[in-house]
Amino acid sequence: MSNDVQAAGRTAFFVSDGTGITAETLASSILAQFDRLRFKPRRLPFVDSLEKADQAVVAINEQALEDGRRPVVFSTLVNPEILARVRDSNALHLDLFKAFVEPLEQELGVKSSHTIGRFHHATDTDAYKNRIEAINFSLAHDDGQSSRNLDQADVILIGVSRSGKTPTSLYLSMQFGLKVANYPLIPEDFDRDDLPKPLHGYKKKCFGLTIDPIRLSDIRNERRPGSKYASLENCRMEVAAAERLMKREGITWLSTTTKSIEELASTVLATLSQGR
Repeated sequence: MSNDVQAAGRTAFFVSDGTGITAETLASSILAQFDRLRFKPRRLPFVDSLEKADQAVVAINEQALEDGRRPVVFSTLVNPEILARVRDSNALHLDLFKAFVEPLEQELGVKSSHTIGRFHHATDTDAYKNRIEAINFSLAHDDGQSSRNLDQADVILIGVSRSGKTPTSLYLSMQFGLKVANYPLIPEDFDRDDLPKPLHGYKKKCFGLTIDPIRLSDIRNERRPGSKYASLENCRMEVAAAERLMKREGITWLSTTTKSIEELASTVLATLSQGR
C-alpha cells in the first residue's frame, strides 16, 4: 500500500492545556516534512482536567473509528495524570514537551518547573499581545471576509481559491506577528480584468500566490468532487488569468505547489524587508 493511501483520511490532533497554538505550530512544521501526505487538523485546547481528558479520549477514539485508522496526537500537556489519560486513546501519541524537556533536564542538570501555561506567562509582553492582535486581524480578514482596516495590514495575500493563502496568512501572524489579510481572485475579477475593488489603493501591500493547475484540481476535488470549480480546465483558466492579472499589476507572486509554509513565509518576509 502506498504512503498516499495509508495517509488518506488520517487526522492529526493538537492537544494542550492552553490554547494549543504552540502544539499546532510545532506539529504542523513536523507534518510539513511529509509533503505527499494529507492530515485533517483538529485542535483540542484547554484540556486541563481529568474530565476534559476523558472527553478528548472520546473524541480521538471516535475519530479513529470514523477514519478507519489511528489519528496522530501531538500534545503539550504538563499534568502527568491528564497526559496518561489522553495516552489511553487509540492513537499514535507524541509528547512534544517530553521530546525536548527531558533531554534539556539531563543536559542542564536542572529539573523544569512543569508549570501549566508557563509559555504564556513567560511571554506576557507587548510583543506577545501584538502577536495575538495580528492573529485576530488575520482571522477577521481571511478569504476576503472583511475589507475594514486594510490600511493596517502588513501584507495582503491574493490568489485563486485553495492556493494556500489562509495557512500562509496564519503562519505569518503566529510566527512573526504580521497582520495579514487574504483575498481570493474569482472569475468576476478576471472578467473585469481588475483586482477586487477593496484592494484598490493597496496594491503595494499585495503579494500573490499561484499553484500548478493539476495540483489545484486535486485539492478542489477533495472539497467539491466532480464540480466545474474543481475541473482541470477551469483550474487552468483561473490560474492563467490570475497570473496575467498579477503580472499586469506588477504584483510579486510565487507558486505554492512545491514550497512549504516556511519557505513561502520566508519569501514574503524577504520581499517586505526589501520594501518592494
